[in-house]
Amino acid sequence: MNEERRILSEDVEAVQTPPRARVADAGEATPAPRQRDYLDGFLQQQPASVTPGEPGGSVYEAVIEALKEIYDPEIPVNIYDLGLIYGVDVTEDGHAAVTMTLTTPHCPVAESMPGEVEMRVGAVPGVGHAEVNLVWDPPWDPQKMSDEAKLELGML
Repeated sequence: MNEERRILSEDVEAVQTPPRARVADAGEATPAPRQRDYLDGFLQQQPASVTPGEPGGSVYEAVIEALKEIYDPEIPVNIYDLGLIYGVDVTEDGHAAVTMTLTTPHCPVAESMPGEVEMRVGAVPGVGHAEVNLVWDPPWDPQKMSDEAKLELGML
């Protein structure tokens, strides 16, 4: 089975260069003018209007600020930066629902904290009714804290 294989080659004196492609050969006699700055349209756009109850809206942001004024009595960090707030929903008619947890089910403020959150959020201008949903799943852990809270507690 020892067959010798050979590669055939051919000696060539010169290779003819293929013709170059030209824009005129593409079919259009004159190409469309190129837009000078592709960002012109983008920079002229106005931001989409934000309703007050969605993130970036005035009522939503006011609710977040109200939550940042409530501090955990055992930890010198507000409950928003502590990661206890899982969600804030504000409807167009002023109904605010806050989904939150506590550090543990045996937290000393387990009975009073949801009431305080409801009271503070209900006092925000534009909120007609506030509701607090206390959940335990997913459980809170220190990774839910903001970087500011971790820095305040010496964890960074």
